[in-house]
This record gives sequence, C-alpha cells and structure tokens, in this order.
Amino acid sequence: MPQIDSVARTWLPHILLLNLVVEIGIVVTGGLVRLTGSGLGCPTWPQCVPGSYVPTVEQEEGFHKVIEFGNRTLTGLLGFVALALLIALFRAARERRELILGTVVVLVGIAAQAIVGGITVLTGLNPWIVAFHFLCSMGLIAVSSWLVWRHRQPPGRMRSLVHPLVDRTIWALVAVAAVVLVLGTIVTGSGPHSGDAETPARTGFDPRTISWLHADAVMLFVGIVVAVWLGARLTQRSPGPASAWWVVLMVTLAQGLVGYVQYLTKLPEVLVLAHMFGASILVVVIVRAIVLTREPVAADDHASLEETTSRA
Repeated sequence: MPQIDSVARTWLPHILLLNLVVEIGIVVTGGLVRLTGSGLGCPTWPQCVPGSYVPTVEQEEGFHKVIEFGNRTLTGLLGFVALALLIALFRAARERRELILGTVVVLVGIAAQAIVGGITVLTGLNPWIVAFHFLCSMGLIAVSSWLVWRHRQPPGRMRSLVHPLVDRTIWALVAVAAVVLVLGTIVTGSGPHSGDAETPARTGFDPRTISWLHADAVMLFVGIVVAVWLGARLTQRSPGPASAWWVVLMVTLAQGLVGYVQYLTKLPEVLVLAHMFGASILVVVIVRAIVLTREPVAADDHASLEETTSRA
C-alpha cells in the first residue's frame, strides 16, 4: 500500500522524536512521584488498590494516588508510541534493520520497566530498586536518542571523523558518565526524598559523603568532556564533532551548576526535578555527539577497503 508507506515516511521523524520526548517525560513524572511522596499513592501493583486498576474515591492517599496513577498511565503511552514507531519503520524503512532492532529494545525495555515499577511498589520503594528503575530509564533514553540521530544518517557502515585516540577517550567518557549516574542515584537514595514521607526507605549511606563522591566523579567527567572536545576540534575531518561535543560540555556545566546549587540550598524539590531532567538531556546530547562523530563510508571507500583486504 504505497499511500500508507508514504504517510509512514512523512510521520517517521516525528514519531522518533515523540518516542524520545515521552521517555524523558517518564523520568520527569517519576521524579515528581518521588518528590511529592507519592510513590505509594497506588499501594498495590498491577492494580492501584485491591479490586481496582484506577484510583478510587475511598482511597486515603489523596492527591498522591493521582500523581502515581498518572505516572503509571504514561508507561502505557510509552508502549503505544514505541509500537507505532515499530510499525512506521516496517512501513517506511524496512531496510533499516538497526533502527528496527533498536525499537524492539525500547519496547522490551518498557515492558521490563513496568515490571520493575511493580517490584518497586511491592518492596516499599526500596532505594536500590528505585535507583535501578531510574538507570533503566536512562538506558531507554540513550537508545531512543540514538534512533533519532541515526535515522538522519544513511544506512551502512560508519567510520569515525576523529583520531582513534579521541574515539577511545569517548568510550572512557561514556564509562565515567555511567558512574556519575549511578552515584547520583545513590545520592538521591541517601537523601530526604524517599518517595513516601510516611515510610522512608534509605540506603543508610552518609548523604554528605556520597554527594562529594558524586561531585568528584562529575569533575573527572568534565575534564574528559573537555579533552574530547579539544581532541575533536583538532582532529575532526568535518565541523560536526567539535560542535556536538561543545554542546555536551555546555549541558554538563549547566547540570553541574544545578547540582551544586541544589546541594547548597538543602535539596529543594524544584531543583532536584531540574537535575533529573538535566541528567536526561545530558544522556541525549552525549548520544547525539557520538552519532555525529561518525559518518557513512562511501561506496568507493567500500571498494577500496575490500580490495585492500583481498590483496592482504
């Protein structure tokens, strides 16, 4: 059906972007759940309360039930958007197997996240499960970001636009970024925002010590970002990589500023939520920079490479 395929091609970029937006949205609404103490607004799972999948008037949780149920509902929206994306890819870009595989990963991840969310409720908001829940969301944001930017490039083999040493430094940056995110979840799990004011569940670590350990990792991360940006600027074969890593540096500095301000102001809810949103945006721009640091291999380069390989 050519007409349907044409519509799918037209809407595919928009669905890709929507998929990323709703993935970030689930992090923000999840943060709202935690910061308002609404984590047990629906005290059971998969039902909200025994006998009902939606909040009831008789519930004692007040507005908390609405916030928690809203977050659960958004998970369903995530699934519908990812499914629509998969259908659009099959209709408009069936040859892009890497994009289809990435979308399947997102769909499976959403289903797994729903289960992890249920475990979070059933374990009384165990801080380690909550942290894992957040980190899984970061992973899904990373895959969704990759889908958006990779779709804008042609299919096929890719090659780096920067020196190999810069490439290796980029992967070191990714590893340190993961450490920063993990430590950030431990900071949150050790602080005052437990997700439920009546039965707070904390890691037991000293918040000050963990916060400074997190800050030390952030400083290391900033240094590596600067190194990657300078390396890209000096060795890039097109102007794209340096500009992309400059964006990463600016977002990193802004995120660090928010982090320090929230710590010095005793973790106000608005700044904590902004910091969670900033973490999502940081993941987006890192993935964007990684994709833009590579370019498709031209057909003549393919032939030259195969000829060289055959002679060897």
